[in-house]
Amino acid sequence: MVCYPTYGGSGAVATELGRHLARGGHTIHFISYARPFRLAEDYHPNIVHHEITSEPYPLFQGELYGISAATKILEVIRNEGLDLLHLHYALPHAISAWIAMEMLDRGERIPAVTTLHGTDITLVGSKPSFLPAVQLGLDKSDHLSSVSRWLADRTRQLFKIENPIEIIPNFVDPAVFSPHAERFGRDHFADSGEKICIHISNFRPVKRVGDVIRIFAQICERTPAKLLMIGDGPEREQAEVLTTDLGIPERVNWLGRQPSVAKFLPCADLFLFPSDGESFGLAALEAMACGIPVIGASAGGLPEVVLDGKTGYLCEMGDIGAMAEAGLKILLDPDQQEAMGVAARHRAVDVFSAERIIPLYENMYREILGRTQNADKPGTCIRK
Repeated sequence: MVCYPTYGGSGAVATELGRHLARGGHTIHFISYARPFRLAEDYHPNIVHHEITSEPYPLFQGELYGISAATKILEVIRNEGLDLLHLHYALPHAISAWIAMEMLDRGERIPAVTTLHGTDITLVGSKPSFLPAVQLGLDKSDHLSSVSRWLADRTRQLFKIENPIEIIPNFVDPAVFSPHAERFGRDHFADSGEKICIHISNFRPVKRVGDVIRIFAQICERTPAKLLMIGDGPEREQAEVLTTDLGIPERVNWLGRQPSVAKFLPCADLFLFPSDGESFGLAALEAMACGIPVIGASAGGLPEVVLDGKTGYLCEMGDIGAMAEAGLKILLDPDQQEAMGVAARHRAVDVFSAERIIPLYENMYREILGRTQNADKPGTCIRK
């Protein structure tokens, strides 16, 4: 698994996938510039971490991460006898893997699958300074997968993709993310009779953290409530100022990055997620698994996760008033809140549980390895 070790979705998905595969008897090697966030306090004998180290040099404007990643991939393939390389986030990992394969002898090469997660395609990957390189990396991958149909379609629009793109959605562990899992008590965060809203993200502009604050401010006008903000990032400072401007600083709890969000989610009544074109919405899925209805934007891949009117409400992106009204509709009607929470939990378990999704990855690996073993030139770009 080549991935970023950070708080965002691609790192979380790669880490959880590796953990589940390790429990199933596979040996998983993580290649990243730090130990993945969700492995920080976890150990499994089938999991090994290899750190990518970039060498600073005054001549360079920045560290050459892509080259360092390629060299580390080369090293791990040669030393560990890997069967397959799974690249999470196309930029620059797909390019780094191709460079590594070029440095290997033909008989040493192994197949590489690239999973598209979102901003690696729609934001940074589509910039003119990166687009041709990302195009090359996708073309040189032996197999492509995407976390949503929307992202696969968007990738085809932005890049001239010849390889098929397999859709394997993100997943959740219903035993970890559950209404009945170990949790913090509501009285940690709210007084009796107050509702609790929650938002979890990396606080980048795409997450529209300011919209979260504005939606919550309108909710507060109609019902007593508290807001839990979990995560950190470039939009936090401005959002904190906004709470003061709107007169609600005492109603918002800034909890920073948390290694176990599963302990916080069951405390909440509503998940606020007005993100700008989310490729999937892993945080929303984790909330649903905990029985929490979601208020989000009808954009990107989120409609593939949240069923409007059944497991929450989806409104036009940026329509703060509509999202606040939708949230109040749930919070002020206990019967609807309970029904939507039950429906959200059922959808998360029935459609997106790890038990259903992990075998899709295993089948993908077997199919790729089967094609490689039957190919005349193993380790090169193998298309169906």
